[in-house]
Amino acid sequence: MLIILAFMTKLAKLAPGYNIERAFGFVLHETARLFSKRFDQKARAIGLTRAQCQVLFRLAVHEGLNQARIAEFLEIEPISLARLIDRMEEAGWVERRPDPKDRRARLLYLTAKAKPVFERMIALALETRTEALTGLSIAEREKLIDLLLRVRGNISEKTANDEGHAR
Repeated sequence: MLIILAFMTKLAKLAPGYNIERAFGFVLHETARLFSKRFDQKARAIGLTRAQCQVLFRLAVHEGLNQARIAEFLEIEPISLARLIDRMEEAGWVERRPDPKDRRARLLYLTAKAKPVFERMIALALETRTEALTGLSIAEREKLIDLLLRVRGNISEKTANDEGHAR
C-alpha cells in the first residue's frame, strides 16, 4: 500500500489533475488483483492454489492441450508447469496421454477424480463473483460484462495486429 501511495504522490506532482483512482487501467488492474486475491483465499481454504485452478479451468474448457500450450495460456515457463502437472497427476486429477501427431508430446486430460474438485472451484468462483458484484442490479452486471467484453475485443484486435506486424 505504501508503494501505491508513493506512486500516487509522485504522479500528482508529474500530472496535476490526473486522478489515478478513476484511471481505467488502474481500476481494472486493482479490481482484478483484489478479485484474484479473494478467490485465492477461498481456494486455499480447500487446499487449491491459483495455478492448479488455472490448469483445471483450461483443461475443462480445452481438454487435450499439450503442456506448452497451457504454459502459454498461463504465461509461465513450461518447466514450472511441468512440476505443477506432475503434482496434479500424482493427486489423480490429470493424466498425460501420448499425442498421436507428435511422439514426443503428451496431451493433458482431466480425470474423473478432478470433477468434484473442479465443481468446488467453480462454486468458489461464483461466490467470489457474487461478493464482487454486490449492490449491482442484474442489468448493471450485464452492462459491465458487455462493456468489458468490448474493451477486451479492442485490445485483442490491436494485440493481434501488432504481433502480426512484428513477425
